[in-house]
Amino acid sequence: MIYITRRERFNAAHRLFRAEYSDDENLKIFGKCSNPNWHGHNYELFITVKGEINPETGFLINLKTLSKIIREEIIEKIDHKNINIEVDFMKNRMASTENLTISIWKQLEKEISGLGVTLHCVKIYESENNFVEYFG
Repeated sequence: MIYITRRERFNAAHRLFRAEYSDDENLKIFGKCSNPNWHGHNYELFITVKGEINPETGFLINLKTLSKIIREEIIEKIDHKNINIEVDFMKNRMASTENLTISIWKQLEKEISGLGVTLHCVKIYESENNFVEYFG
């Protein structure tokens, strides 16, 4: 079993809040991330797949193919967008990085499994100090 990871980047805005809470309650729970005027991040997305090396090609997966799927299914839908209101796979979900990571997994899992490899991990760096990993 071998693992390979592709990194992509995107920029997006979001707000952590619950509509039924007052601005003060949201601030108390979510801090600066509840800013009513949104805030943004320069995200780094890491997609790791696993499987066996193809003896004919010498690699697990063509990284151009993997990159194309990630770009079509994720990056084109989220880059320079507002996660709360513009990203279809995040509709009706709290726009936390935890939920975003799980939603990206769900977006990619079927497409990637059709390539003869298994999705192993989705990792998102929200900042240099904070990241989330999801293993399905």
